[in-house]
Order: sequence, then structure tokens, then C-alpha cells
Amino acid sequence: MQRIAPIAGFTALLLLGSALQTVAQAEGEPVQASRNNLPAIVVTEVSKRDLVDRVIATGTIRPVDEIYVQPQVEGLALDKLNVDVGDKVEAGAVLAELSRDSLLLQKSQLEANRAKAEAGVAQGKAQVIEAQANLDDAVRQKDRAARLGQSGSGSVSQVEQTAAAADVAKARLEAARQTVTVGEADIKVVDAQIEDIDLKLARTGVKTPVAGVISAKNARIGAIASGSGNPLFTIIRDGAIELVADLSETDIQKVEVGQKARLTVAGGRQKIEGTVRIVSPTVDPTTRLGAVHIVLPANSPARAGMYANAEIVVASANALALPLSAVTSGRDGSTSRKVENGVIRQVKIETGIQDSGFVEVKQGLSQGDKVVEKAGALVRDGDKINPVPAAAAASN
Repeated sequence: MQRIAPIAGFTALLLLGSALQTVAQAEGEPVQASRNNLPAIVVTEVSKRDLVDRVIATGTIRPVDEIYVQPQVEGLALDKLNVDVGDKVEAGAVLAELSRDSLLLQKSQLEANRAKAEAGVAQGKAQVIEAQANLDDAVRQKDRAARLGQSGSGSVSQVEQTAAAADVAKARLEAARQTVTVGEADIKVVDAQIEDIDLKLARTGVKTPVAGVISAKNARIGAIASGSGNPLFTIIRDGAIELVADLSETDIQKVEVGQKARLTVAGGRQKIEGTVRIVSPTVDPTTRLGAVHIVLPANSPARAGMYANAEIVVASANALALPLSAVTSGRDGSTSRKVENGVIRQVKIETGIQDSGFVEVKQGLSQGDKVVEKAGALVRDGDKINPVPAAAAASN
């Protein structure tokens, strides 16, 4: 009888433990079942990231400023060409030379005419001296005859003859002086003609008024230069080129002079840094487009005439952001589905920059808040869910 008591006590303990385990299992099953019945919804966390607001523009690369070089002397043949397309030139460089032979011949003829005019002036001056001497003598004869007439020793006719001779001598002196004046005027005319020829001779060197790159050449040796035809040379001033792109009336409002842009030419992979130079003050009323000029750096591999696209950096920020899929936008603004203790709460948010599938959250959410990753998920305000972190969902 003493051995039976310990065995009975041990059996009682086993039965008590089994009963407690059964109760615990019965109480835990509803909790686990309720969790499994809630929909598993992927959530994402509001976090900071670098965002860049861009405007996409496409267009053609053109010279910023083209200079047409024409001959300044008409009717002369092109004698020599000193540059070709693609050459870089400095301001004042001689691009081509015109024939000087005909101008030199004209100058020689004018110089001969000047020498002849100078000889005529010298002869006229000699005649002036002679006429002055004759006038002086005629005046003395006139005065002598007048005195004799007054004393009664001379006749009246003699007095008149000497007076007339003096008048003639005076007229001849004036004529000689006029001849000298005309001769000196002729010399001045010839000098002006020679100066004109010298100017034309100096202009036989066709010079560029600016530094730049030769982009086109129509000059041909032997051709007659003319200022009314096609320009002999076309120069891109300082080699500066720019992308001229048309933007919609919505996008052009975001663009300002001085903003940076990254360009890519057709067929190229290299990003070219540019700067907005001009924003058109008008928009075409028909197309609703306005032009934006983005100047490229001097060492750019791009060429005028290439097609290119550009990303104009309008704004940048390190701010709170959500995936675009987590935001619903409508007429009344934007909303997101915030998750608090497994319960959905629809909140209104203010958005900003959109970049690479993310959108800036200016108001409505704080860093670390969790929201439904896909706004289109079939959940409503107040629904209970089983939140699944986006990272865990992606790993599965």
C-alpha cells in the first residue's frame, strides 16, 4: 500500500499538465486564425531621398551667332584663299585676297595725273608772278601818264591808254591766280582718288570682323567678288553653339535663364553640360510652344545641325518621398493610405518634385510613416490589414 501512493501522485500531475496544454491551445487558435484571415498588404516607409525636377526638351543645335563675310571691293577676282571649313580664325585674320593689279594700275594713272596737275600749278604760279610784274609796271605807267596830264605835258588819250593797260594787267593777274586755284583743287581731287584706291587696296584682303570657326565657304579662286551674292565665308562667332528647343506653355514657365541642363546628341552617350541662355518671352498662339536656347560649352563634341535632347534641371531637393504608386491624385488633390496599428487611414498630402518613380511629400506625412505601397490596392479607410514591409515582399 505504501508503493501505490507515489505512482498515483505522478499520474495526477501528468493529467493536470495535459489539461493545461489543451486550454492554452484552445485560447491561442482564435488569435492565430484572426491574423491569418487579414489581407497581407505591402507597405512602404516615408523616407528622405535626393529628388530632381526636370523638363525634357528636344531640338536642333544651331550657332549662337553666324557672321557672313563679304568682299568690300566689287569686281575684283579672288586671287588667294587662306582658310578652309573648320579652321579657327582670330578677329582681323585675312581669309582671302583679291587681285590688286587693276587697282595698282589706276593708282599709277592717278599719280601721273597728280604730277601733271602739280606741274600746271607751278606754271600757273609763274604766270601769277609775271602778271603781277606786268600789273606793277602798268600801274607805274598809268601814274606817270596821269601826272603828265595834270601838268599839261601829256595827252588825255595817253592817260586813258595807260589806265586801260593797267586794268588788263590786273585782269590777267586774277586769271593767273584762278588758274593756280583750279590746279590746286585738281590736286586735291586726285589725292582723294588716290586715297580711295589705297583704301580699296587695303580691302583686297578679305578679313573677318570676329574670331570664330569657318562653317561654310563659297569663295573660289578666279571668281569675281561681289557683295550682292552669297557670302564668301560663314563664321560661327567664337565657335559658340546652342540647342534651340520648343517647350509647351506649361513647361516653359518652369525654365529660367542660368539653369543647368544635360544634353545628349542623337547617336551619342556622352552627357554634355549646358546652360539656359534665353527663354522666349512669347509662346506661339497656334502651336502653344515657346523656344528655349541652351548654350553648350566650347569643347563640346556636338556640332551645329545635330538633333539633341536635354534635361533642364528646374529644381532639386533632399526631401521626404514616396513611390508614385503609393499616391492617388485627383481633382481634390493627392492622398495616400497610411497604416496605423494595422488599420488603414486615408490622409491628404501635398506633393512636389517627381523624379524616377518617386514623388516629394511636402505635407501630410512624416518620416518613418508607413503607407500602402500600391494605392490601387483593394483597401478602404478603416480596413484592418496584415502589413508586409516592401523589402520583405521583394525578397520573397
